[in-house]
Amino acid sequence: MGSSRRFLGTLGLLSCLVLSANVPAAAAAAAPPGPAAPAVREMPKIPFTQRYQAVQRGGLVRASNSSIACRREEAPDAEPCADVKRGAAGVNGDFDMFYSEVDKDPDTYNSTRAELKVPQGAKVSYARLYWGGNLRVGEQKPPQDNGRVLVAEPGGAYKEVLADTVIGHRTDAGSDAYQASADVTPLVRKGGAGMWTVAQLNIAMGNSEVGAWGGWTLVVAYEHPQEPVRRISLWDGFESLAAGAGGAAGETVEIAGLDAAAGSAGKAGVVAYDGDRGTLGDSLTVTADSGRRVDVSDAENPFNDVMNSTITEFGHQSFVRQPEHMNNLGYDADVFDLSPALSGGARSLSFRFAGESQGQFLGVLFVQTDARR
Repeated sequence: MGSSRRFLGTLGLLSCLVLSANVPAAAAAAAPPGPAAPAVREMPKIPFTQRYQAVQRGGLVRASNSSIACRREEAPDAEPCADVKRGAAGVNGDFDMFYSEVDKDPDTYNSTRAELKVPQGAKVSYARLYWGGNLRVGEQKPPQDNGRVLVAEPGGAYKEVLADTVIGHRTDAGSDAYQASADVTPLVRKGGAGMWTVAQLNIAMGNSEVGAWGGWTLVVAYEHPQEPVRRISLWDGFESLAAGAGGAAGETVEIAGLDAAAGSAGKAGVVAYDGDRGTLGDSLTVTADSGRRVDVSDAENPFNDVMNSTITEFGHQSFVRQPEHMNNLGYDADVFDLSPALSGGARSLSFRFAGESQGQFLGVLFVQTDARR
């Protein structure tokens, strides 16, 4: 985002929620292409709630990519676009942004791919696709298409996927941001591991002070008889951290009923929009019920710049993406190691988010912890 604009007047993120009960999966949302997406209700603020939970032998994996990238520099002091793609600091408002395109199909735009690494022999329990971005940049995209994308499984043809739940959609003086999602469990059970493609994501290109951003993340829970018993938790919503929120204005999500023994392993994933690399102040801390508090960070996500436009797992590139930019200019889908927070065991974990000086949106939190050793 631009470095001087006003952004998001209030903070409404994740108001102290508690996770304890199983939630049934929603119906799958894959449909043949059609002329118009059905009307889906939109709200400017959606509190985070539990989408899915299970205790089973298995775990969580995800595939993710951004759908738009820099094309050329617009600000006189901007780093070269090629360097930013390789990981240099840069904010999307300093560039002319253009769709990423990998499928060479003239009838689609902003198509990108990412590898889904479902272990061999695993059974998919639940799969949900999230997508979103900014509708107003150099152009203004109509919100009627927010609830529709095209998805192709490995080696397959595109299928239309329609949002099956309320879409988060918020406008302010500079941006027009949204997140939509759909249950795609049958599609992922059929398609399995490999390169997944998502196209036609409704985001705007061009240049503005706010900047363009957008991307998608496919979160998949699976069962595998040879893996440890784990508690799997998926939460989603659409909330904003206000500009300059800082630690004093941060909010908390509490996930309870973990039954994690001392020394347990765990991981947590976050999907966020419009976080800037090099704009400091955003952080994520996790506190166990024992009182142990850990700053969540890694080699690619510093503790005071956690939402910095990366797609990583434990600080590394853990799956293939096409394209595979290091700085995704406003799209984050990171997975962090929770083991330090579980060193003394935990019945519950509190996740506390604080915003950077320019503000950001949060959309997804997923957590995997050992249920017993």
